[in-house]
Amino acid sequence: MDHSGHGMTMDLPPFTLGRGLAWSTDPFFLVACLVALALYGWGVLRLVRRGDRWPVGRTAAFTVGVLTVLLVMCTGLNDYGMVMFSVHMVQHMVISMLSPILLLLGAPITLMLRALPVAGRGRTGPRELLLKLLHSRFMRVVTHPAFTIPLFIASLYGLYFTPVFDALMGSASGHIVMMVHFLLVGLVFFWPIMGVDPGPHRPGYVLRMLELFAGMPFHAFFGIALMMASTPMIGVYRHPSASLGIDALSDQTAAGGIAWAFSEVPSVLVLLALLFQWYRSEQRQARRTDRAADRDGDKELEAYNAYLAALNARGH
Repeated sequence: MDHSGHGMTMDLPPFTLGRGLAWSTDPFFLVACLVALALYGWGVLRLVRRGDRWPVGRTAAFTVGVLTVLLVMCTGLNDYGMVMFSVHMVQHMVISMLSPILLLLGAPITLMLRALPVAGRGRTGPRELLLKLLHSRFMRVVTHPAFTIPLFIASLYGLYFTPVFDALMGSASGHIVMMVHFLLVGLVFFWPIMGVDPGPHRPGYVLRMLELFAGMPFHAFFGIALMMASTPMIGVYRHPSASLGIDALSDQTAAGGIAWAFSEVPSVLVLLALLFQWYRSEQRQARRTDRAADRDGDKELEAYNAYLAALNARGH
């Protein structure tokens, strides 16, 4: 039976991988994830060898983030995502919302800036190229809320409710492009909001929270639209194999529920991270104020006391 509209036959018995889906477990993500872990590990090792500290929590967050990408793209989950809309939606939500948050909590850019050697005077090395990219006009545009929020929304409606999705699902390269797109969109959307790594935009904490919640309702609307549809809306999932034992409309309803519910969890995680950062920022500011007061002998208090003394002298 043709499930994709592109002449590809897929017949998967439950919990069994089919030979016809060998192309869906492309090694691209496996190689990319291993390279990312190797580079991150190199950076941490370089810092440790020169006596610098790197938080274990950041290493753990980045590692788990990479593992989530491996889970949804390099296991049988990816095979079933090709024939079941609900499984695909799990992939989409994880790789576009959970994985980016975990990867950004690992502060990979900060790690690279600290680990990469500084090039000699008048020379340009990897560290200088990274700094140049961070301060480029391109990065200012792609990380600005006026760009990231519409892109985040368009990645749902402009992809699933147009023929683009079926076209991308028709080839291995198209599927990879789509998943890489989901990951990159998640990274550029959450990067300025998380504020862990340096970037072109550093809005205040209140603005970051507003940016976070600006895109979330659209996820809910998208999920509700799928759940309330009376017919299957996505061509590639319109005729599931009988061996799967699923109904196309029920599978679509489950996918909508996943899209609706899943957006809440990452939002809570990011909100908690923002509140924690805000609290730590206020604590640091309070310590700086205390140290400044210690250095100048609390001149403001002395001036205020002198003012009160002068008022008292006038009254007599």
